[in-house]
Amino acid sequence: MDREGLKRTRHDLKRPLLVISGSKGVLACSYLNIATLTALGEAGATVRGVGNFEAMLEAEIVEVSPTATQLGVQVGMTGRAALEVSR
Repeated sequence: MDREGLKRTRHDLKRPLLVISGSKGVLACSYLNIATLTALGEAGATVRGVGNFEAMLEAEIVEVSPTATQLGVQVGMTGRAALEVSR
């Protein structure tokens, strides 16, 4: 996967807060709230149980905002696949 155009953000809390941002949306750990992304009309998807960016790419999407769904992101696809459509 080409990582050009993707921004990675990490905040070290009890568990890391991880976000990978593309030009059309974000892939985040479950610290981010899909309800808030939905209310703001943002494209976003979340994964759970990850501790680093590589694990985010392999993890299955567990929640998706409606805007991300319109881009083609679906629950059950990998983080890697979600980023390919939201970059």
